[in-house]
Amino acid sequence: MNFYPRDIPNRREFLARTGSGAGMLALCGMLRDASARDASFQDGLQRVQKAKNVIWLFMNGGPSGIDTFDHKPELQNYDGQFFSEKIDTLFPHPGPVMKSPYQFKKYGQCGASVSEIFPNVAKHVDDIAFIKSCVSTELNHGPACYMMNSGNAQVGSPCLGSFANYGLGTENDSLPGFVVMLDHRRAPEGGKNLWSSGFLPAANQGVTLQTKGDPVLYVHPSGRQEPIQQKKQLDFLKKLNSMHAERNLSNDVLDARIKSFETAYKMQMSVPELTNIDNETKATEKLYGLNQRKTRPFGKQMLLARRMVEKGVRFIQVYHGGFENNWDDHSGLKSGHRKRAAETDLPIAGLLADLKQRNLLDSTLVVWGGEFGRLPISQDKDGRDHNPLGFTMWMAGGGSKGGISYGATDQWGYRAIENPVSMHDMHATVLHLMGIDHEALTYQFGGREQTITNGLGHVVKGLCS
Repeated sequence: MNFYPRDIPNRREFLARTGSGAGMLALCGMLRDASARDASFQDGLQRVQKAKNVIWLFMNGGPSGIDTFDHKPELQNYDGQFFSEKIDTLFPHPGPVMKSPYQFKKYGQCGASVSEIFPNVAKHVDDIAFIKSCVSTELNHGPACYMMNSGNAQVGSPCLGSFANYGLGTENDSLPGFVVMLDHRRAPEGGKNLWSSGFLPAANQGVTLQTKGDPVLYVHPSGRQEPIQQKKQLDFLKKLNSMHAERNLSNDVLDARIKSFETAYKMQMSVPELTNIDNETKATEKLYGLNQRKTRPFGKQMLLARRMVEKGVRFIQVYHGGFENNWDDHSGLKSGHRKRAAETDLPIAGLLADLKQRNLLDSTLVVWGGEFGRLPISQDKDGRDHNPLGFTMWMAGGGSKGGISYGATDQWGYRAIENPVSMHDMHATVLHLMGIDHEALTYQFGGREQTITNGLGHVVKGLCS
């Protein structure tokens, strides 16, 4: 028999192949148990899943709840007076109590109070569950953004979108299961670590959709290459990669790399079609604010989010506000928050209306919020410092309970005093609405079974219909 060099295993391969033989018997039993567990998990999904897709609107910088959706008329009576108790601030020398510079009105059958800066979102309050008792452990942007996305203030843990993608995958193999769209001006503080897959398989990380130029880098083939020629090259590359993978067992990054070539080839066809909005009607353009300069950038992202839901993308996260030009109004809050709201109010309302008229809102969960809120006292005369002790988020559709206000902060809007909702609680609740038991969706890492909440969160049943 003739032997060629490629047929002779090296020492590492020899030990890996012979040493694993005895373990195969145990592995068969483990796979049988895992198969039964997965079948049970899938059965659970089919019984309770309400949200097939999630659109998470991340208002980067920390919007003020008491100036948007958590009306505190008591601030009017104490405006200019110094706070009666010690208050936690990021910056020294806190100022006196500051009333909201905006007027509030009641809307809908539920009678929700909404600030004048969100007149269009206000029309949808009967579909919205306002969560007015959110709490976080982090006072500064970077750690707070990590906490909001992953439940961990440090880099390295998978974000919620990655966990959802890991648990459910995408319904369209020509598009990623987890897509991220950034502010058209700049990426947020924390960058790509915010949508990292952490210790989960690398294929579950968020794929960034660009707002300028090509929607995905290198989505168009280079040169004048015929499709059939490119397909042959990719098939040959796949063969080489597979041979390499056989010699590098259990290499998650390599596996993800191989899969990315296949997905990228499919995306060359699907992404340009997805992002081409030239054929949209005038009515759709008006609905999302595409016909206005200030609302067009975010409006286009809202329209693309709706399109991705229709295509089966599982988790879509959209950032408004980057490292700069965000909701972090330490001064000039009256003009700053009004400007940010003007950029987003009409597009968000358009998204909610469009999802509803297409019968997609019941199966699509829309989440709105930032990494924390802002204090009821002033900073630099007309701004507000960070407040993680009581802030507002909201959700609509996807099995959430519309037309309600859940939880409460004190009369100042400083601390959550009724039904506090942690970031782990938010994650558990979102996964629950997606049909996932947050304690059952596990991944072995660091010597134990890891989850998105790791025993720290619970499902907020009061938010679920």
